[in-house]
Amino acid sequence: MEISLSNQRILVTGASRGIGSAIAEQLSTSGAEVLIHYSEHLEEAQDLKSKLENRSHLVQCDFSDLEQVKGWFHSLVDKYGKIDAVINNAGMAKFISGEADTKDWISVWFETMTVNVNSLAIISKEFISHARLNKNGRLINISSRAAFRGDTPEYLAYAASKSALLGFTRTIARHYGKEGIRAFIIAPGFVRTEMAQDFIDQYGEDFAIKDIALERLTEPKDIAPMVCLLCSGLADHATGSTIDFNAGSYVH
Repeated sequence: MEISLSNQRILVTGASRGIGSAIAEQLSTSGAEVLIHYSEHLEEAQDLKSKLENRSHLVQCDFSDLEQVKGWFHSLVDKYGKIDAVINNAGMAKFISGEADTKDWISVWFETMTVNVNSLAIISKEFISHARLNKNGRLINISSRAAFRGDTPEYLAYAASKSALLGFTRTIARHYGKEGIRAFIIAPGFVRTEMAQDFIDQYGEDFAIKDIALERLTEPKDIAPMVCLLCSGLADHATGSTIDFNAGSYVH
């Protein structure tokens, strides 16, 4: 089966590194025009753009600032034209001890919710209004294994934020399906990325490897083909589904 996305323009958030970068590269290889979102890692985003064979564009937005996020998606449509799919991959996972001062703990909580939930919700809302006009659109939200089995207390905010995406995405899938909008959740487990390095530094790589059923940690390139398939329309009847990529570390 050969997948062609040659007529699609797709936004990938958090595309400068890790999972987002691998997804953007896979989509481009399959023919899509990719909008490469980055917040602060401009050099990495530029490196990715130089690798992609097809048309791609760098688009910047700081998701910790909701004033920047409001209307940002519509500005992309005004500049580049119709957007067929959005991959909400951008996110953060910040370590904070449960014994930390409440003021510091609250700061991490709100920052995590702003980036992982509120910004994603605004972008999704604006995408839906755009996709309804076109009677077509695919929304893929990157959640986490932590949404189902929880995480360590130090990453409580991260787990809670990723749980919020489940009801949000499923509601979109159920309500807007007849208007041509499909919505999916991808829930990775531990993935070898720069963001995950904080976890490795805290607990050690052996801790992560012992937790999975396969011989190696999941890598970003393992997730990217599934995103490509979902964007193709070949799996539209899986709308509302959660697709696990956790190497058998959590089966539900």
